[in-house]
Amino acid sequence: MAGIGGTSTRASPAADPSSSHFALVAARRSRGREGILLGEIAMSPMTAAAGILLAFTTSGAIRGAADKGVKASPAEQKIAWAQQAIEKNPSRHQSYNELAMALARRARETSDVSFYAQADAALEKSFQLAPDNLEGEKVRTWVLLGKHEFAKARELARALNKRTPDDVLIYGFLADANIELGSYDEAEEAAQWMLDIRPGNVPGLTRAAYLRELFGDIDGSIELMNSAYQQTQPAETEDRAWILTQIAHLHILTGKLADAEKLLQQALTLFPGYHYALGNLAQVRIAQRQYSKAVELLRQRYEGAPHVENLYALAEALERSGNLGEAKAAYREFERRACKETAWADNANRELIFYYADHARQPERALRIARLEAGRRRDVHTLDAYAWALYASGRFAEARRQIESALAVGVRDSKLFYRAGAIALKSRDRLAAARYFKQSLDLNPRSESAGVARKALLRLEQQAPTRSRSGSHSS
Repeated sequence: MAGIGGTSTRASPAADPSSSHFALVAARRSRGREGILLGEIAMSPMTAAAGILLAFTTSGAIRGAADKGVKASPAEQKIAWAQQAIEKNPSRHQSYNELAMALARRARETSDVSFYAQADAALEKSFQLAPDNLEGEKVRTWVLLGKHEFAKARELARALNKRTPDDVLIYGFLADANIELGSYDEAEEAAQWMLDIRPGNVPGLTRAAYLRELFGDIDGSIELMNSAYQQTQPAETEDRAWILTQIAHLHILTGKLADAEKLLQQALTLFPGYHYALGNLAQVRIAQRQYSKAVELLRQRYEGAPHVENLYALAEALERSGNLGEAKAAYREFERRACKETAWADNANRELIFYYADHARQPERALRIARLEAGRRRDVHTLDAYAWALYASGRFAEARRQIESALAVGVRDSKLFYRAGAIALKSRDRLAAARYFKQSLDLNPRSESAGVARKALLRLEQQAPTRSRSGSHSS
């Protein structure tokens, strides 16, 4: 099989349906492209000397926490071990790679981007000691993904794939980059190779699960995430909390709020204050119309992870809860900060598009940003935001082309179905509009868009007999 940017002597799993792992990813072919969710990361540059100094400062903080009886997280433990190895032998390049990876993991645990700066610094030292060493290049690829520099990450992963065609994690990087860029066939191929090379490996299972979600196979995605959870060591508390959070997200998609809440409470018990779990639990509270509780959760998340997109979610919840003055201030601060990031690879452009389209009522600004973002990536969620900006701007024919491109992947999402219905209605295709509104409600009758979808569908149903009678009179 030709790998992504490389070659392999093994037979292609896509050409070998008898492979026991074929169905894990490629099951969509028999399901009409029905059904990965990875934590997002962000990085910042820093000089090597400053980064290593900060890293050792972190080590002291970890030791101080341990002295006070606070249990170190899995990433904190790995940071401390790597720093101890560096202290013993500062000329061993692999210790810096291990430090960089541990710092990246700590960034996911905390959503604190300063850890990514330190990871960059550790990598610089690794490459000084051993230029172009493979393990360091793999961590560098992870760094590029964290910066949302997906095209650069894919380019580097392809080069590494040529260098080492059977490395499971390099295929994982290819899957990640291609998913974010919207190249889903290439992402599927890479994820399949992960499972073909090492059957049942956890990174392969989580990526395959996300692909199944994107292809519309939500039950299949849950199945793979459950398998990944069962194979994750109990000591890896953040990994297990992350997987539980992703399974909860999948239950939220179909309106199974009780199941989702149970999983999220488990995640927060495993990893208290976990920002991903707080955000998903807030979604549960919003679906339950407990808006004040959602605000509390999102406020807690924003205090721990003060990212622009988290502020937007908080502003929306404040508005729903009736705190209009505070919501207005939060929106204003969100817009100010998000506009500064529009040209950055790691940005809040999708949130800014929806803000301008739905709240600020500035559709041309929404469309300008949407075109910018769609020029970088063509994933499902970017196409959805682009379509909505076109809709808000009155460009209904082009909006429909973009939303149908997103739906063609197979994704099943109640909000996306609702927006597809609204666009179809403005395109004067009432049958398609009714079908999309019904799909939205059938998938999740308690989604954020359920109320407007239900009203729109009811209006269409009430108008249908009138059109039929007027048609018979004219004949």
